[in-house]
Amino acid sequence: MKLFDNTEVAFSLKSDSELERAYFLFKMIQNEPMVRIGTAVTNFALKAHLPVEGLIRSTVFDHFCGGVTEEDCLPNIEKMYNKGVSSVLDYSVEGKEDEAEFDATLKKILKIINFGEEKQSIPFAVFKPTGFGRFSLYQKITEKKTLTNNEKSEWLRVIERYHTVCKAAVKQDVPILIDAEESWMQDAADHLIEDLMEIYNTEKAIIFNTLQMYRHDRLDYLTQLHQKAKEKGFYIGMKVVRGAYMEKERKRAEENGYLSPICKDKQATDDNYNNAIRYMMQHPKMALFAGTHNEKSSYLVKQLAEEKEISPKDMRLWFGQLYGMSDHISFNLANYGYNVAKYVPFGPVRDVMPYLIRRAEENTSVSGQTSRELNLLKTERKRRKL
Repeated sequence: MKLFDNTEVAFSLKSDSELERAYFLFKMIQNEPMVRIGTAVTNFALKAHLPVEGLIRSTVFDHFCGGVTEEDCLPNIEKMYNKGVSSVLDYSVEGKEDEAEFDATLKKILKIINFGEEKQSIPFAVFKPTGFGRFSLYQKITEKKTLTNNEKSEWLRVIERYHTVCKAAVKQDVPILIDAEESWMQDAADHLIEDLMEIYNTEKAIIFNTLQMYRHDRLDYLTQLHQKAKEKGFYIGMKVVRGAYMEKERKRAEENGYLSPICKDKQATDDNYNNAIRYMMQHPKMALFAGTHNEKSSYLVKQLAEEKEISPKDMRLWFGQLYGMSDHISFNLANYGYNVAKYVPFGPVRDVMPYLIRRAEENTSVSGQTSRELNLLKTERKRRKL
């Protein structure tokens, strides 16, 4: 993929020392036993309140996260924006359980929407369903179990949080990306987001759901939703990703004796992803946020955009990668004038660790991904004569 080989463009924002740190980190991540030991030790150290936050902060955290607060992230965001790459501020704190935490997350997202209205460099806001409500509540609804009166009131508060964010998004014209989570809680989130699309996506797609294409049922889900959208006259916004909970999904399916929702192999996932992209790009009332670190899929989106004469600056089409990964895709696409946004996670070091551990595990499980990053970093080190 010649398009993505330009390392001078890819790493133009990295100082020599940042380039060396990235090289060191990806070398470590390539070593699967090292990742397993490292995550176990880190978890232990954090639980035992050992003073490791400084070390985490100066290595993994600073590479994969924008900072501890939104304000921390701003210098990096502006630097990337000067190269044409926007940012999605992602408050990456997860696994909370109480109402005060959910209300605090809501405030955080509303603040990010305000940022988005003020700054062109932050075109989207994002949140996780479990940022606004308990995982087990979504799960109970997905499993169609009867809710207690207290749970019914709790769910109404969850719905209220979604509406508060959607109203702000429409008013300030900042689209919202809603992440997908584990399959056994996702139906509850999907149904709620469909209702929101129907209410708020009447003029254009401003509310985006997420399709995890490692699930073999997601293309069917998309076509059914499209049918509903045509009947009811609303726009569909979708972030399309491969997915981040593969090991967990397979393990649970095996333990509970049901068919795994995950595609049988990597090829099937890739085909599923590319078919969803093709489907969405055929329909003008759909907006696509293509979240991918896969060069072939990125190239396919670019090719389809050219075939369908979709302008690189058309706001219905975005490419997305994670901060600290696949800079060769993000910055080279931006160099060609495409809408590109990096997911920039932030939050207290301790709270963001589950996210960081998932990133490290994901990198070891995607064969070829880490070695490609390493080779590009090597090429750039050579070019700079480091």
